[in-house]
Amino acid sequence: MAKLSVTDLELAGKKVFVRVDFNVPLDENLNIADDTRIKAALPTINYIIDRGGMPIIASHLGRPKGKVDAKLSLEPVSHRLEMLLNRDVRFTKNCVGDEVKKMAAEMRPGNVLLLENLRFHIEETKNDEAFARELASIADLYVNDAFGAAHRSHASVDGIAFNFSEPAAGLLMEKELKYLDGALREPKRPLLAIIGGAKVSTKIAVIKNLLNTVDRLVIGGGMCFTFYKAKGYGIGKSLCEDDLLKEAEVALNNPKVYLPEDILVAKEGEAGSPTQTVAANAIPDDLMGVDVGAKSVAQIIDFIKEAKTIVWNGPMGIFEIGGFAKGTEFVAKAVATATKAGAVSIVGGGDTIAALKKFDLVKAVSHASTGGGASLEFLEGKKLPGIEALKEK
Repeated sequence: MAKLSVTDLELAGKKVFVRVDFNVPLDENLNIADDTRIKAALPTINYIIDRGGMPIIASHLGRPKGKVDAKLSLEPVSHRLEMLLNRDVRFTKNCVGDEVKKMAAEMRPGNVLLLENLRFHIEETKNDEAFARELASIADLYVNDAFGAAHRSHASVDGIAFNFSEPAAGLLMEKELKYLDGALREPKRPLLAIIGGAKVSTKIAVIKNLLNTVDRLVIGGGMCFTFYKAKGYGIGKSLCEDDLLKEAEVALNNPKVYLPEDILVAKEGEAGSPTQTVAANAIPDDLMGVDVGAKSVAQIIDFIKEAKTIVWNGPMGIFEIGGFAKGTEFVAKAVATATKAGAVSIVGGGDTIAALKKFDLVKAVSHASTGGGASLEFLEGKKLPGIEALKEK
């Protein structure tokens, strides 16, 4: 999947429409709570500036549903971007219209323009052709660096690209594709997938697709209880999706699948609730699973030590609560150790990245994916509109 890159473009003197993912969390005072996504786009923005290009940056923020919402304005982002770039960033009060065209026309090398929230226009999410053309009209080139939005068939992600002869991937998009595509197509083996999180429904398609590729697939987190029930085990008060029992049973028939052998259980999924470890087939009726057990953690760590490529999406338990975080913590540390020893590790999903941050291990893995839904759909084997729209090398 060799897509044209921003590094392949002649940027000098060109206005470059850069689609980024600045969908950042804001606190009650509309201050940016986490600027990770802004920082992730800086290499592409700086690359364009350093080569004489003029970035016109566009993003969505939240779900305003086609209406202007002052609480979802990108203006706070423009101030943070200014600070991070150490240069002025002009901010537009709209993303289309005469004022935007005027400000774009006045740009000179070294200038940076940030457009207002794309989703203040319903045409964005409807992938409206006229809206896409209007967005494209203010630029000479198009670069998509928003992997987190690549699974959306929206005007600034999909439709706009067809208005340019060389729609290209930004550096972050390129990195995402390198790692995720590499893991699926030409991984260093053994290839281990660790799939956790709460719900089978969000991951069953990923599990099915990965079983065609991986050498071993570990299932953990809240989703494992649906698989236990499919095996005929009692699961107490643990989370379960009964409508997916048949699909879970099919996956269990694959010898590549490993289910935790023991489980940490508690009366409630709350801090301070007393815990005990039980065999996976012996969960008491009045208790619920909150983490994988110590025996299972040891086995998963052995799988990690053997692996040359590791794909991890989803925590092993309710890691936000200290007493239920050990499974996720030990897996995270083992993945970091394996990476240091030469394995390729690709970690995705908002909760999994949050766990890496909690244990200060984000930089200890090969690649922490910025795209939650996009990375899942990619691992499912789906074609993502924002990637399909880019030109092949």
